[in-house]
Amino acid sequence: MDYYDNLEQLLTAARLQGCRLSSLVLAQQAKEMECTAQSIFDRMEHQYDVMTQSVQKGMQPGVRSNSGLTGGDAYRLANQIDGQKHLCGNLFAGALARAMAVAEINASMGLIVAAPTAGSCGILPAAVITMQLEKNISQNECIMSLFTASAVGMVIAKNACLSGAQGGCQAECGSASAMAAAAIVELAGGTPEMIGHAVAIAIKNTLGLICDPVAGLVEIPCIKRNASGVSNAFVAAELALSGIRSAIPADETIAAMKNVGDSMQTIFKETGEGGLAATPTGQRIFRQLFGTEAPGNNQGC
Repeated sequence: MDYYDNLEQLLTAARLQGCRLSSLVLAQQAKEMECTAQSIFDRMEHQYDVMTQSVQKGMQPGVRSNSGLTGGDAYRLANQIDGQKHLCGNLFAGALARAMAVAEINASMGLIVAAPTAGSCGILPAAVITMQLEKNISQNECIMSLFTASAVGMVIAKNACLSGAQGGCQAECGSASAMAAAAIVELAGGTPEMIGHAVAIAIKNTLGLICDPVAGLVEIPCIKRNASGVSNAFVAAELALSGIRSAIPADETIAAMKNVGDSMQTIFKETGEGGLAATPTGQRIFRQLFGTEAPGNNQGC
């Protein structure tokens, strides 16, 4: 049996065994890779350390992308929070800042964990680290939640895709948001059933999201979409933890994501030819950086 054929299969196994999804996944991965569970955990702990470092570095002043287009926004938002001028609570606003911090480190060619991709690298770290800091959750629990998130990512990869070039930004930030929602629910003590509903809600909320990087760079609008993605993860988790159910099961939302991605025009799949990339300002930024017209600049949005 392939555990990652569908999400319901995984969630049912966790229910029947009376364990967290993360424990099931860790044991299965250790068996499949023929090594100890501790060695697998240690590798995930290293990933979490990298995530934490990318958040910390991204919140510092002076972060700037090589293009000069982006950087410093996570620091600005962190200052807003420190000065108690933010509109949202510390959990929500802090998650936004951390998501942007990691995405800005990626744009500045720093070290990140692709979770599941570089373009969506801030969503999962922001969700889990925020839960650790704001809810006083142990680091070990946070590391374990990454196994739950990774299981969701593997199911999506098997049944849809994770690449913006193949499925649009719904496949990158949408998938990362669903992974983060699953991790949040587990960290909050939710059931496997709640994880399924959170994943479904997160995917439904991002269905059809196009990938339209301005000047072909993973900066605009990608960095701000990381903030949007982690906010969506918390929305989905909050609803699921309240007992709110998704009318469409998670596996069906994943199938819908694939169908939408397959139907999406090429210009909306990481080509930098449609959406925001095709706007007058998007075109101007391309000329500013490369001195020529952007490809497909006559395409409409």
